[in-house]
Amino acid sequence: MAKQKEEKTNVMRILDQKKIPYTPHAYPVGDEVPDGVTLARLLGQDPAMAFKTLVTKGASGGYYVFDIPVADTLDLKKAAKAVGEKSIAMLPARELLPLTGYVHGGCSPVGMKKRFPTVFHESCLEHETICASAGRVGFQVEIKPADLLALVGASTADLVVEG
Repeated sequence: MAKQKEEKTNVMRILDQKKIPYTPHAYPVGDEVPDGVTLARLLGQDPAMAFKTLVTKGASGGYYVFDIPVADTLDLKKAAKAVGEKSIAMLPARELLPLTGYVHGGCSPVGMKKRFPTVFHESCLEHETICASAGRVGFQVEIKPADLLALVGASTADLVVEG
């Protein structure tokens, strides 16, 4: 029986090229992209191990990438401290595609047009694997946190609003 060829995103191609093991996950995309918590549950995952990628701009003009659990909110003060900035602000959605090559809801820390300083919430290290966008709406990759951090040159820090 012939195996159906699975669709690959650029993120998956990069992981294949670097020989980094991952598990691809696909989900149906309708008119509305589900929020991260809904998506994690749809895929049978714990929302604490599903991470979203957020792009920011610092007071100095530099860009930074933060990956946090989908149910959490980025604490801009903690994020600024983690990258040595006086302050940071979320990047307006219209600037995301030209800067990173990714659209809102499909942004991945892997394979951006340029490499930016990247920080993951420290809780990523508590999980055997975490999920992140595979660079396109409808696709995710499940990967060991250490492999992902090493690939993108990321550090970890406490980044979320306590609640």
